[in-house]
Amino acid sequence: MTTVADRLAGLLEPALGPLPVRIRAWDGSEAGPSTGPIVVISSRKALRRLLWSPGELGLAQAYVTGEIDVDGDIATGFKQVWAAHRSGAAARPELTRSDKLRMLRTAARLGVLGRRPAPPASQSALRGERHSKARDRDAIAHHYDLSNEFYSLILDENMAYSSGYWSAPYVRGVSDPASVTDAQRDKLDLVCRKLDLKPGMRLLDVGCGWGSLILHAAQHYGVHATGVTLSAEQHAFVSERIAERGLADSVAVRLQDYREIDPFPEAWDAVSSLEMGEHVGQENYGTYASALFAALKPTGRLLLQQMSRRSDARPGGGEFIEAFIAPDMHMRPVGETIGLIAQAGFEIRDVHALREHYVWTVEAWLDTFESHIDELTALVGEEVVRVWRLYLVGGALTFEEGRMGVDQILAVRPGPAGQSGMPPRRSDGPSTIVG
Repeated sequence: MTTVADRLAGLLEPALGPLPVRIRAWDGSEAGPSTGPIVVISSRKALRRLLWSPGELGLAQAYVTGEIDVDGDIATGFKQVWAAHRSGAAARPELTRSDKLRMLRTAARLGVLGRRPAPPASQSALRGERHSKARDRDAIAHHYDLSNEFYSLILDENMAYSSGYWSAPYVRGVSDPASVTDAQRDKLDLVCRKLDLKPGMRLLDVGCGWGSLILHAAQHYGVHATGVTLSAEQHAFVSERIAERGLADSVAVRLQDYREIDPFPEAWDAVSSLEMGEHVGQENYGTYASALFAALKPTGRLLLQQMSRRSDARPGGGEFIEAFIAPDMHMRPVGETIGLIAQAGFEIRDVHALREHYVWTVEAWLDTFESHIDELTALVGEEVVRVWRLYLVGGALTFEEGRMGVDQILAVRPGPAGQSGMPPRRSDGPSTIVG
């Protein structure tokens, strides 16, 4: 007897190839390999989404709404599906007209034909000119203004939301998720050492997040630090921590767009920007780099930590990321970013790849996320929790497979005679992890 799951397999296999996971249909029937995770399709609407939005976006919409779920380890399921897609995509023949008609008849028998389903409530719906100041504020609010409490249940005690710097690989189910605190502290120290921060120096951090770097630099390196953020939630959080720690004389935070930074009459000894440059857009990156350059005094150093992508990957990170997580984000291969920084007038002094470190960071976040799942669900609801689980699992896999990377770029604003103020030997210390 032909079951609903058999029909689903017949509908999907011409487009996807042999199923890499087992399918359980809404009537309880199953088809596909007997080992590994089971993909549960609980609603015809899931297939309707895939008909209207084939590929990543349709799958993501169906997952975050609960129309598709995974019975088993979702990370393992992701790896199997992605591996099967890569190995079979090149050899898979194009669908013929008869293939398409057969799939359409199967879809009709399954009752999945119909109007395009409405997008999930958690999907971004930005309006206005791309990378205008107003739209950039909305894009940042979509991702960062869920609530400070939400992020506190995922991140370390410093609220550092960028790649850590690990002394040993993180292993899910074995390592202590709290070890991310040490990795983030070591990252903050690495940044401060590369900038050669000394007591009394002035540091500007563009895109300061929840203030982890400016607070750390002021407390442990004696600098006067100013942070800039577009997020109202982050601004409120940093302001509160400044007051709690008695740092009002040495730390300040501004709710400000990077295009509004006025370098005069002040110029900073050092400038940092950690994983903020991805959000400014391709067309505005020159403006962003020039703003960082203008903020620095001659021989001042810039430490830029930024995500990159492989040349064949989507600049926005993929349909799911672009729709649900970071709308308007733009990444490029690291060499292109270096070229744009150099065009702004900087001399590039060092590039440090941290791709593997981001895998371990995201996996630690994922373990912490799962340990607080009930509290997170109470805060933001089941749909947003599913968005974030998909984001963390998919993000770790993307960095693990090299489709995305992250790099620290150290640059200097040369003096009038070309002087860099840099020592002839590296002073940040060797990494204990190769790569």
